[in-house]
Amino acid sequence: MRSAYDVATVRAAEEALMARVGDGELMQRAATGLARTCAGLLAAGGGVTGSRVALLVGSGNNGGDALWAGSFLARRGAAVTAVLLSDRVHPEGLGALRAAGGRALAPGDGAGPEVVRSADLVLDGVVGIGGTGALRPAAAELAAAALAGGALRVAVDVPSGVSADTGAVDDPDAVFVADATVTFGCLKPGLLLTPGRAYVGVLELIDIGLRPWLPADATARVLDVADVAALLPQPGPADHKYTRGVVGVLAGSARYRGAAFLATGAARHGDAGMVRYLDRGDGIAAAVVDAFPDVVAQTEPPTADPRVTAWGCGPGMGESDGDRDALVAALGTAGPVVVDADGLRLLAVADGPVRAAVDARAADGRVTVLTPHDGEFARLGFSAGSGADEDRLAAARRAADELGCVVLLKGSGTVVAAPGGPAYVDPLGPPALATAGSGDVLTGLMAALLSGAQARGVLAADPAGPVTAAARVAAAAAYVHGWAAAQAADGGRPVTAVDVREALPGAIAAIRTGG
Repeated sequence: MRSAYDVATVRAAEEALMARVGDGELMQRAATGLARTCAGLLAAGGGVTGSRVALLVGSGNNGGDALWAGSFLARRGAAVTAVLLSDRVHPEGLGALRAAGGRALAPGDGAGPEVVRSADLVLDGVVGIGGTGALRPAAAELAAAALAGGALRVAVDVPSGVSADTGAVDDPDAVFVADATVTFGCLKPGLLLTPGRAYVGVLELIDIGLRPWLPADATARVLDVADVAALLPQPGPADHKYTRGVVGVLAGSARYRGAAFLATGAARHGDAGMVRYLDRGDGIAAAVVDAFPDVVAQTEPPTADPRVTAWGCGPGMGESDGDRDALVAALGTAGPVVVDADGLRLLAVADGPVRAAVDARAADGRVTVLTPHDGEFARLGFSAGSGADEDRLAAARRAADELGCVVLLKGSGTVVAAPGGPAYVDPLGPPALATAGSGDVLTGLMAALLSGAQARGVLAADPAGPVTAAARVAAAAAYVHGWAAAQAADGGRPVTAVDVREALPGAIAAIRTGG
């Protein structure tokens, strides 16, 4: 598992480390790793010797990193030109570049844009993790020149114009668009969150010795394939359908029949021992069982069958009084409940019975997972902001704390937050998921994974409590979901929610075997 830390925490850790090794040593470590990455990129495109490298150099340490890395590349035969954006740049770095044969253009030199346009690689050292807001006009012009010129574009620590803490982008026309970002010491949340992640490109983390000085309580966490695989155990010889978990599905209606098939089908592929579909007398259950003979239609209310260890509720279920009562009944069960779509709209009625049932679950410490997209999130009374004010991580945390539920805020860079606990940012979330019904698939899959975790005692055994453990399972579900979408889209294929659903077994198999 990887951890991301906010700027204040990173600064404190850097100061603690520099007290031991000195500021210059830390910059040398960063610049060495940065130069190595740039050299590798240039080598893949024809070689370092004779290549043209442009450095965009601001006044801070970020510019110093770029200058030192440029000096290392110049010593390997690259023609390196630093385009200075300030009279106050890192003096030792500038001296090292010149000593290695590199040159520097003074601030305002009219040749700067053309140098950048004609480069083979452009290194963005304008502002570092402390930068806020859009690039100033001179820097924005150079960033645009880099994009227009077709060079390899590498950002130092974070693309300039992207908030390192939140991923906010004040002006999409005044930001550096990177092919690769080389970040130092630890991940920063803004590299993972929308909209900033769209400007990061391939993300590489360089170890500069910061880890011992970082706290255990990270700002955000990122699951890797091994973490997810641990939550997808193979059934053992002593297992039977009930030990593997039984998942109940409350989804679909006469208007949205497909939601029943997407959510139920995904639950079947989530490796639970049994899937039960709640029959509400509308004829959908018969069609579901006809399509999936292994699914059991359940006519009794959710509270009547304690063998169901988790429920997935809401996709296309409707918002009538009967639909509401069925959801309230599911929320009356002991195991985890996932609430999406129409369930969230019913929850948004502040003084309604669904809200009362969710509040009661929170008070009892039972697990409820809410999976809103931005519109549903707003209907629940929350906002992630926009532009320079966008902070999806903080918004999801706030909603989780106020509602007492795990909140999975969907989108590119899905955020999962537990009340008073950790938050996760999904590293996948490919664009292929931007298709109708993909959220229904996630609901069924997540309910199935939670049903298994509940049946195996994983949630109850977690020292941090079942709600915090459920957040990790929810993050794993988002990971599997994204992997399946990427697999379905392989080779440029167009993707529907049915494709994502059918790719789930292959995704789980790949994750179990290490990808």
